[in-house]
Amino acid sequence: MALPTLLNTHNPLADSAIQRATLDALPLGAGFGEALARAGRWPLRAAGVSVLQINVGKRCNQTCRHCHVDAGPDRTEVMPPDVVDACLRFFETSAIPTLDITGGAPELHPSFRDIVRRARSLGRHVMDRCNLTITRLPSYADLPEFLAEHRVEVVASLPSFAARQTDAQRGSGVFDESIAALRRFNELGYGVDGTGLLLNLVTNPVGAFLPGAQHALEGDWKRELHRRFGIAFTRLYTITNMPISRYLQYLIDSGNLQGYMDKLVAAFNPAAVDGLMCRSTLSVGWDGRLYDCDFNQMIDLGTAADAPQSIFNATVDALASRRIVVGRHCFGCTAGAGSSCGGAVL
Repeated sequence: MALPTLLNTHNPLADSAIQRATLDALPLGAGFGEALARAGRWPLRAAGVSVLQINVGKRCNQTCRHCHVDAGPDRTEVMPPDVVDACLRFFETSAIPTLDITGGAPELHPSFRDIVRRARSLGRHVMDRCNLTITRLPSYADLPEFLAEHRVEVVASLPSFAARQTDAQRGSGVFDESIAALRRFNELGYGVDGTGLLLNLVTNPVGAFLPGAQHALEGDWKRELHRRFGIAFTRLYTITNMPISRYLQYLIDSGNLQGYMDKLVAAFNPAAVDGLMCRSTLSVGWDGRLYDCDFNQMIDLGTAADAPQSIFNATVDALASRRIVVGRHCFGCTAGAGSSCGGAVL
């Protein structure tokens, strides 16, 4: 099977400082911290650590237009062995119930299977954020069986249940390969009631608008994927596109940046603050640096100065109630029903 046709990997906004300055220069009326203060929620603090999310690198077999990681086959960032070991030792010596493995395509990391085995041996929950097409490459064709054997939750990204929209965002041929991958997961019991094998799909809007209501969309997706392809899945997660990296570049190139940010600010919902993923997740970069979330990681906003900065000196006690570092991109997580790695917040 040939690799799907890749989109242009060049991103003029790869520099995190330029991204932050671009958003800060927009006339939005207020920053995210001010919006939180008006809602009586400043400073924003963590409420424990229930998810350890490790980004094992930026290598990927796809190059998606909306990718906030700016991942692709030409990226060389890969989590080194000492950082992998430090992450797992931190996980092992804590009571954190969930390990969330992301990338890039996390399965491309040479220690991916060892990470899964080690975490599952503790009896903890493990999530793999999979782009689906990785399982169609010959060297990774047995990944679905491996994940099923270790009962790993699969969180699979799929922009649309229609080919045109998916390929427009992810590259020519990606939709057909994704459908084939989903069928294989279904054959192994993923997404099938009663098996306990979770197959959750993630959709991002294909354009400069907010996602629709998650519950209603889930019904549409389940009906259409079953009717068209005989595919079942567990849950649908709707995620708001964050105005960073490639999606920020798209907004600029299409003349939609100001309008999109105005939408996010106008849709700020204080009720979504309690469920923000940064309040329960600790994010670890490929180099071992700590962040409040994967989005902060991609624009180089590390944890607050009075909190541990690296997985090598991290303790749960020092991070459980840390102050969360915020920026204007955070309006994306509090717009409407809210948005997180687990879909809508409300």
